Amino acid sequence: MHSGPDPSPPLAHRNPLQEEYVQTVPLGRTLAVAATAGALLAAGVSAQAAPAAEAANTDKVLVIGLDGVVLDRVKAANAPRLKGLMSQGLTAKSTLYANPMAATSSGPGWSTIATGVWPDKHGVKDNSFTGKNYTAYPDFLTRAENTNPALNTYAAADWEPIASTDQNGPIFSAKVDKRFSLKGDRDGYRNEDPKIAAAAAAELRDGNPDAAFVYLGEVDVAGHSYGAASQQYLDTIARVDALVGQLLDAVAARPTYAQENWKILVTTDHGHTDAGGHGGSTIQERGTFVIAKGAGIPAGSVRDDVRLVDVAAIALDHVHAGTSAVDGLALGAADNDAFDTVRPSLRTRVDETGIGATVKGFTHTPPAGWSVDNSRMGSGGVTEWAGWAFATDEFWTQAQRDQWRELNVRSRDVFAVADSDEWDDKTHTGSFDSTLVSPKYAVTGGTTRTLSYRTHYRHESPQTAQVLVSYNGGTPTVVKSHTADAVAKSEAVTLQVPAGATDVQVRFRYTGSNNWFWTVDDVTLN
Repeated sequence: MHSGPDPSPPLAHRNPLQEEYVQTVPLGRTLAVAATAGALLAAGVSAQAAPAAEAANTDKVLVIGLDGVVLDRVKAANAPRLKGLMSQGLTAKSTLYANPMAATSSGPGWSTIATGVWPDKHGVKDNSFTGKNYTAYPDFLTRAENTNPALNTYAAADWEPIASTDQNGPIFSAKVDKRFSLKGDRDGYRNEDPKIAAAAAAELRDGNPDAAFVYLGEVDVAGHSYGAASQQYLDTIARVDALVGQLLDAVAARPTYAQENWKILVTTDHGHTDAGGHGGSTIQERGTFVIAKGAGIPAGSVRDDVRLVDVAAIALDHVHAGTSAVDGLALGAADNDAFDTVRPSLRTRVDETGIGATVKGFTHTPPAGWSVDNSRMGSGGVTEWAGWAFATDEFWTQAQRDQWRELNVRSRDVFAVADSDEWDDKTHTGSFDSTLVSPKYAVTGGTTRTLSYRTHYRHESPQTAQVLVSYNGGTPTVVKSHTADAVAKSEAVTLQVPAGATDVQVRFRYTGSNNWFWTVDDVTLN
């Protein structure tokens, strides 16, 4: 499955000498100009320039999208500007979905980044863009415009569906104040990326953007042509790194830069295999990252709980445009998930063979206050999944690919997992019957409370998945049963606290044999 810069049938008719510049102007008037590359670039830059004196909003954000970039290869490349951002801010690895939710290709990847929601909402599953639902889930620049039309927004890209009038897009809508787009074939990105960078740098330096997105595509082409493990891939990262530096220098050269609060984000839409290619479910293809620099972000920090949908949320939050309608979270959002606290206890594989030998990603040690009741659990089976475990996406999804484990996109960092399917892969006696038990939460009798949790459940009879509660140590009663697939959902269960109750305890009981699995994360009692 090829990605953005690699042509697919709906995108094949491209002219490497043709550019498109689209500017949305006040009162809904739209100006579109097309010309040869050299002439349009000069005219486009001039047309986009806006007096710096117009500056009113001092909180500004720049999102730089680099197609098909592998973070570990950035670390190995001659990439001083990207490494500088990492040392000055935070770096977070993130993993994607896989089919049937969506392919690890550019259409779903950039749609996820731009909209801040996962493919089950924005509807883009591949590069055909069939099923896109940008009306309900618009890009973050459009969301910013809808919230505050006074904000100045800008997008520049040389993959047509991102910012042009291409039939498959555009991902960034016509509500964006200025959109600059180049059209070219697979071999044109080495020439087009510098033009995108030059036009965007002029806008960033001389104009007045409050929120901007700039896309560069050449690295993905190198991945397809030579593989992510190649020297050519590293060399391409070095070239694109210089263009990133051009954008950063343009921001720093703004006359009003000293009075502004810039947040810089760098991200990618998917990874690449060592041999080259993506679209599938390997951890290499699903690998993405978020780099962020700005006020309040600790230098050299590393996060395990940041996901790709957070890019839009971070950008929207920074320009005060609201994040209530997105799946992503801003960086300042509190992480009170108890399961994440067990990360220091994570260990490497025991019985599993498909997981990297050095990947630390599971433990049976519960967080403080939690426990696991395996008194009904059969003996034997695969060690990693003998009862409820706590695991990371990178570890659990590699246990067995293409069985929907990759669709657990709404869990973050470490989550609880009961996997009877994988447990059954080694000789055992009895069946899988394990209960995850919460701490006791203080409640007041006669009140109503809401139990919330994120869940990813794949059902096959006769397995069961039950949520039970007990008050003041009494007999647990079932308040929720999962009896059908619930893919990456948020659940909320209303609890009627009986008179006289002072505490409540929650249990998640899963039973099965060679069936499927259940994950639980971010359990809260509101």
